[in-house]
Parts: sequence; C-alpha cells; structure tokens
Amino acid sequence: MVNALPKNDPSNSETGCCPRFQPEAWNEKTFVLDNMLFAKASARSVLHVPLNMNKVMAEAMKAIRAAGAELPDDYLVLSRDASPWRSDHFFRVTRKVPELERTFISGTFMTKVFEGPFNKVPQWMKDMEAYVASRGKKAEGFYAFYTTCPKCAEVYGKNYVVLFAKIG
Repeated sequence: MVNALPKNDPSNSETGCCPRFQPEAWNEKTFVLDNMLFAKASARSVLHVPLNMNKVMAEAMKAIRAAGAELPDDYLVLSRDASPWRSDHFFRVTRKVPELERTFISGTFMTKVFEGPFNKVPQWMKDMEAYVASRGKKAEGFYAFYTTCPKCAEVYGKNYVVLFAKIG
C-alpha cells in the first residue's frame, strides 16, 4: 500500500521518551512512499560524524509539536549524509512546520533492520546493497531510521536502525 508504514505504540515506553521498537514490522519489507510530507532539518558534521545532531533533533521536535504537526504513532525520522560536513534529517509530519523546510519523499524503498553501534552503519550499507541485489534490484540511495535515541537504546538494551534503500 502507498504511504502505509508500521505503527508505533507510544504507550509502549518505559522511558517516557522513545517507544520500544518492534523490528519484525520493518525488517525485509518494501514500502512505497508517494509525496509523503516531511519537515527537514540539517546538522553539522565533520567527516560524517555529527556535531550538533542532538540539538537539531530537539529543536526540530519542539517546532513540530508547536505546529501541531506530530504523528506519535506514525513516528518516522529518515536521516542521510548529504556530505561529509552535513547530515539531513526528515521528520514525518501532518502539515508544514514554519521553522523547518517542507519537503516530500517519494519512491519505492526496501528495508532491513540492523542492531548495534552507529559506527557499523557503513558496513550495514554494504550489507543492504547485497540484500537489495539478492532481490534483483539496485539501491539508488539510503536513508537511516534511528529508531530510538541513545539513552532509550541503552535502557532497552538494543540499538535498532532501519536502513531504507531507494530502488528504481
């Protein structure tokens, strides 16, 4: 189905912050996004290492909540490195957020769930390329969905990341 993603359960949170992630709903799936609305924020990086990501995320969420544009049970933030010096973060929203750039994402995406420290993302991208190729497709680009903040990942004992590979 177009623009149909797994739901999150905001009440399933021992931390009061990020809900406990259910990887089965996201692993090895294909999703079609058609002009799905996102608010975009960017963080500074040095050689792909984020410098101010926590601040950017907090400010973006504050603006999204103030605009009444939050989707608690359809929470999705897609991130990608735009360059070694900047990462872009796309927050799924219900309406335009005045303080953030409005953007739309379209395409067919294959997903795979990974678990472990963030420094494994480059290896996971290679694994994702192999997974997509094994299905007879070619990855045209990647987004990462970091399913919980670092504090919640520590509490839950799992650091899940969903890679989205855009396919043609």
